[in-house]
Amino acid sequence: MKIGARIYYENATGNIILNTGDRSGDVVETTRDQDFASYAVLAERVPETVDMVQLDYGQYYADYAEGGVITRIDLDTLEPLLTYPGPVEPETPQEQRPALSKQVDALIQDSTLLKAQSKALAERAAFTDDVIAEIAIEVYK
Repeated sequence: MKIGARIYYENATGNIILNTGDRSGDVVETTRDQDFASYAVLAERVPETVDMVQLDYGQYYADYAEGGVITRIDLDTLEPLLTYPGPVEPETPQEQRPALSKQVDALIQDSTLLKAQSKALAERAAFTDDVIAEIAIEVYK
């Protein structure tokens, strides 16, 4: 069985309390109450002040491989915000942002749309050029 990570966070701030991590093999799905009983960092909290996001197994694998760490939950979108090591100074904290994998997916989608629009505009321009040429031929006969 493969179980995705659970991200427990403060519902007032979005700050991460616990990331259970992905689990696989001989594991069983636990309930929220079981997690509060099992993890000391949760047991010391008032349950009503804590919310949780359930991730799919391996959902942010590419981001973790790039050094990404989930540091907060965006309270508007309920999406994890990550920090990544800086390219020049890896120890310097970076600004929290959506997962790079999600940003790449959005850029691919935008690129596909822009290519389709560019092709449509090129076809329209070619058609317009043909119409103008035909009109010019008719006018200069």
